[in-house]
Amino acid sequence: MSDRTVPAESHTRFSHLDSEGRARMVDVSHKADTARIAVATGEFATTAEVIALVRADGMPKADVLATARIAGITGAKKTSELIPLCHQLALSKVDVVFGFTETTITVEATAKTTGPTGVEMEALTAVAIAGLTLHDMVKAVDPAATMNGVRLVRKDGGKRGRWSREPDMHVDNTTGDRTAAVLVASTGGARGTREDTTGPRIAQWLTDRGFVVRGPLVYADADIADGLRDALAGGPSLVVSTGGTGVSPTDATPEATRSILDRELPGIADAIRLEGAKVTPHASLSRGLTGVAGRTVVVNLPGSPGGVKDGLSVLAPILDHLLAQVAGDGLHEEAEVEK
Repeated sequence: MSDRTVPAESHTRFSHLDSEGRARMVDVSHKADTARIAVATGEFATTAEVIALVRADGMPKADVLATARIAGITGAKKTSELIPLCHQLALSKVDVVFGFTETTITVEATAKTTGPTGVEMEALTAVAIAGLTLHDMVKAVDPAATMNGVRLVRKDGGKRGRWSREPDMHVDNTTGDRTAAVLVASTGGARGTREDTTGPRIAQWLTDRGFVVRGPLVYADADIADGLRDALAGGPSLVVSTGGTGVSPTDATPEATRSILDRELPGIADAIRLEGAKVTPHASLSRGLTGVAGRTVVVNLPGSPGGVKDGLSVLAPILDHLLAQVAGDGLHEEAEVEK
């Protein structure tokens, strides 16, 4: 028997079956329109050779990721044509982003709408179609490639509010909500032409400290505002970004971050710059911000491995106390008394 927890909103019967067990389209005409979002993910397993070719844009069918991204978006828009009982939705946005390991391409899709029913199937369809397109693009090199683990990660909106897969995972939660998202600002990384090393390093650092980590989410510099909104979806306790903090014309992470912050924490951002300045004077050029958006702490780190290392060393001794303060759980009052 599976020990998987059934979501709280599950019913004793399937909603798409009537009282006599016949398939039907659910009537949602009585439901109010609300903002809806769903995030799904999957892993395309292949060979290290294929990964290298995709990163170098060297496949016989070129522009692999762009083709798969467009296919995924198109698939989401056609979900009601592919799955017979799905409602037609006016999608306001569909994002498909990719990540890499040595032998896999991760596919994550976010679907958004405002309406009377959810967008879970649109997000799942986007992942599946993007994965099938990846297979079509690489099959000449690796016909044994597989698309695995297509699954819903999170959904928001509607009467039942938020659902997340994360509670099913075993996490040491003794210090409160330990959910995090890692965001990478890299135009080359988003295109798959440049390897990102900073995002995985941040994700591993957080995982080692008991966080459930989403990402790295890789967005082009021009799309980093969308990336921040994506990272904040679901209300993680922490968002750590890397890249886009310099003074080049394309660096836009600080501007995008300032637009979503309720309060800035300049002391932390200054400490990160000072730590970096011990190694290189170029650290003073970073414009990265730190602050609070709702109940989420947002930290901008530079895009270099050294800058990430310096930033994490600043966060290490203060992170738990910072998150406790933002969560308002009273731990910081205890710390003041102990002084």
